[in-house]
Amino acid sequence: MKQKNKGGVQARQQAAGWAFLTPATLLIFLMSFYPMVQAFITSLKTGSSANLQWAEPLFNNYSRMFQDRMFKTAMGNTFLYLIIQVPIMLVLAILLAQLLNNKDLKFRGLFRTMIFLPCATALVSYAIIFKTLFATQGLINSWLVGIGIVKENINWLGQPGTAKAVIIIALLWRWTGYNMVFFLAGLQNIDYSVYEAANIDGASGWQTFWSITVPLLKPVIVMTGIMSINGTLQLFDESVNLTNGGPANTTITMSHYIYNNSLGQGVANFGYASALAFVVFILVAVLAWINMKVGDTRD
Repeated sequence: MKQKNKGGVQARQQAAGWAFLTPATLLIFLMSFYPMVQAFITSLKTGSSANLQWAEPLFNNYSRMFQDRMFKTAMGNTFLYLIIQVPIMLVLAILLAQLLNNKDLKFRGLFRTMIFLPCATALVSYAIIFKTLFATQGLINSWLVGIGIVKENINWLGQPGTAKAVIIIALLWRWTGYNMVFFLAGLQNIDYSVYEAANIDGASGWQTFWSITVPLLKPVIVMTGIMSINGTLQLFDESVNLTNGGPANTTITMSHYIYNNSLGQGVANFGYASALAFVVFILVAVLAWINMKVGDTRD
């Protein structure tokens, strides 16, 4: 009798679990997986938005990318931002988190709020602020000329190298505090007695950080790394609002190029834009998988 009651309870628990999971599963399928499938189908078609037809050959949009100079430029720019900005941002975030986790530091809450606030700023607003700061007659040039670092104003947004540097600086300013919050949460889950034991054993600050903090924060590092890579590969707002892809499309990103092919320039080439988007999806998935494999320390 008891076994029957136990079986009945388990069956009801399973039914309740499926009842809660089913709506979420359906929403994920409708909002994520179904659009992915539709995007792949659309990537196999050509023509205008009102007259899409199957491409001949079927993978013509994908082979077209290898001859598309603009796509190569957009991909190169995106990976340049990724390679430079993401490591610097994560290192800064973990160092700031370590500094602001000090229980003896005064005004910790104020400093944390100030560093986190940029990511709460509207994307368009902060792009306008940076365009104003780095204008030829802007505040940055005034400071640099005033203290004698440069002799004349720099056209930050009018030159490919400096325009890319401005985008990287803007990304660092906006997203470092966001990642710092995750590292702070991870640090607060580390028992303080571990650090006390390291101090008793005579470990230096660097040895404690590298041998204790970093290994214990590895899951957080992997998570923030995946999110940062994902976000950078889909970088759009900075390219559009700061430089508009210029000068001469030298700072354009993959997402910006996808937008131009679908809506931005009135082309409505949804087939090619979908193929480009699907390539970005594959890159995000592959890099996330590599990141997880590198960060997985389980035997």
